[in-house]
Amino acid sequence: MNVTFEMVRSSPEIRTYITQADASLTALGFTEHSFAHVTKCAEVAARILTQLGYTPKEVELARIAAYMHDIGNVVNRHDHALSGATMAFRILDKMGMEPPDVAAVITAIGHHDDSTAYPVNAIAALILADKTDVRRSRVRNKDMSTFDIHDRVNYSVERSEVLLDLPGRTVTLSLSINTEVCAVMDYFEIFLQRMLLSRKAAETLDLKFRLEINGQILL
Repeated sequence: MNVTFEMVRSSPEIRTYITQADASLTALGFTEHSFAHVTKCAEVAARILTQLGYTPKEVELARIAAYMHDIGNVVNRHDHALSGATMAFRILDKMGMEPPDVAAVITAIGHHDDSTAYPVNAIAALILADKTDVRRSRVRNKDMSTFDIHDRVNYSVERSEVLLDLPGRTVTLSLSINTEVCAVMDYFEIFLQRMLLSRKAAETLDLKFRLEINGQILL
């Protein structure tokens, strides 16, 4: 059966898991991991693969993997990529998705977490989409005096764009950061590993990854 992104996006079961996973992370003090995050990840991953000329099927699977990638947080933040891949297998298999498509999706989900992430297929565009989603609207804490470093870094971002340059074979995370809220070095303190993962994911897609902050290329 051809399981589509729209089928996944409108599934009450999947939406319930995303909602509860985000509620759990909210209780733990994490930034937003709800529908805004997973929808943006789906859009960015799909746009990258579309512009690179991947097939509509690969683009659709990337959308699905990106939308479902954080459902494992409903179990626990620890090893959530593995939990999420296991959950996605059960859900997608039950929906009738063909085994090769299930395999592609759960491989991408299972390899997206910072500590164990590795781009093993084209759906690694999920890693790029996930690790580059830094923005002010992800901050839930309304009291700036109690911001931790993750709050400060995300809140400082006034503009965030993922730009693909096909002739130059580069993908760039372009940020405008308010340095009165957060120093550029604070960004690197918490996001350097994510940027290195983005570099690996870009290389899998035959691209070079660049990080631009306030007009300066830093990576």
